[in-house]
Amino acid sequence: MKRFILLVLFCCLVLGMSAQTAKEEILADVHLSAANHYAYPEPDFTVTAPPKGYKPFYLSHYARHGSRYRVNPNDYAKPLEILREAEKDGALTELGKKTLSIVDSLSRMAKDRYGELTPLGARQHRGIAQRMYNNFPEVFHGTVEVDARSTVVIRCILSMMVECLQLQSQNPKLQIKNDASYYDMYYMNNEDDYYRKQRRTDEVLAVKEAFRKEHLHPERLMKSLFSSDDYVKWKVDADKLMSYLFELAVIMQNHDTDIELYSLFTKEECYDLWLINNLSWYIDYGPSPLTQGKMPYLEANLLENILNTADTCIVKKENSATLRFGHESCVLPLACLLELGDCAFQTPDVNSLADVWRNYRIFPMACNIQFVFYRKKVNDDVLVKVLLNEQEMKLPVESDLAPYYHWKDVETYYRNKLATFRK
Repeated sequence: MKRFILLVLFCCLVLGMSAQTAKEEILADVHLSAANHYAYPEPDFTVTAPPKGYKPFYLSHYARHGSRYRVNPNDYAKPLEILREAEKDGALTELGKKTLSIVDSLSRMAKDRYGELTPLGARQHRGIAQRMYNNFPEVFHGTVEVDARSTVVIRCILSMMVECLQLQSQNPKLQIKNDASYYDMYYMNNEDDYYRKQRRTDEVLAVKEAFRKEHLHPERLMKSLFSSDDYVKWKVDADKLMSYLFELAVIMQNHDTDIELYSLFTKEECYDLWLINNLSWYIDYGPSPLTQGKMPYLEANLLENILNTADTCIVKKENSATLRFGHESCVLPLACLLELGDCAFQTPDVNSLADVWRNYRIFPMACNIQFVFYRKKVNDDVLVKVLLNEQEMKLPVESDLAPYYHWKDVETYYRNKLATFRK
């Protein structure tokens, strides 16, 4: 029953139908505060039937890898080092000692597995593949060619293999080609110095720092972990320790374990820490006016590849699929570039951002964007619908058939958008 409630909540989040504020949503399910570390729930969405006579013949997607360990070894090592030193100095409370034990266990569990796919991550992609097959069976019928490509990162490669194996188990006749090469990285996961510089301007750094100071309050947590205020003052970077412990707390939902650290934090603290994260992603990868709304164009090459590959596959008589596997740092700007739902929302007001733009709606673990193409027969008008995390999305194009759109209109809109972009 609890899982069902979470699924319904997730449906509402992606649909944009929930009247709840971000704070209300996070207080109802604190796991949402994990943002890009939110574990992908198995959705239960209604699929809108296509116009009469239209059948799917081509599917194109870009998917993030599934649930993983934290990538940076310091996310485990640094808080462990701080707590061990405090234990040696006799400065930990009973809760502090318990927290040290948990962090030590997490550090041992993650050793030499930093950034690797977890068993839950594999199951997520297995489920996504099965639902693609069930929802669009015509695409995968017969000796269909499936072109699957991944970035060169192992968790992405494994996610690709899991999806492909699941599809192959449903139809052994599928002709699946797998590849993971630096040759494709220019569109699969590419970023140049221009975008990095946009995130490091004095204005951006000042806004982030002011917002962080407003919402990061480690005092209560420090009092619960350490027996001496003076020890914290002279020996502990409280802001960093709180952030480290929260990063460990949010990642644990991606593992098959009952070990948890969320109980260290109040729900209000989880919300504040998420607000900081939400703003950071919005500025660094979203359509923020602070970065001139240009960061979504990080994925200009990826969108161009999607358009060009679709044009090639549309003219073929045979059905086919193109599957791409990468990272949330690509899915998020791509969703904003495509203007899916509210993803392209712009506001200079950092304090009202969360009223509309909430990153956990866009890029949980295994997040994905699917283009599904329909036609009656070869050379007929082609329709397309776009799914974000398997939910049908509104596009920035007029349509008398929404959530289905005429491909010629969609392609024209996006090609014109790419053509007018200037760094």
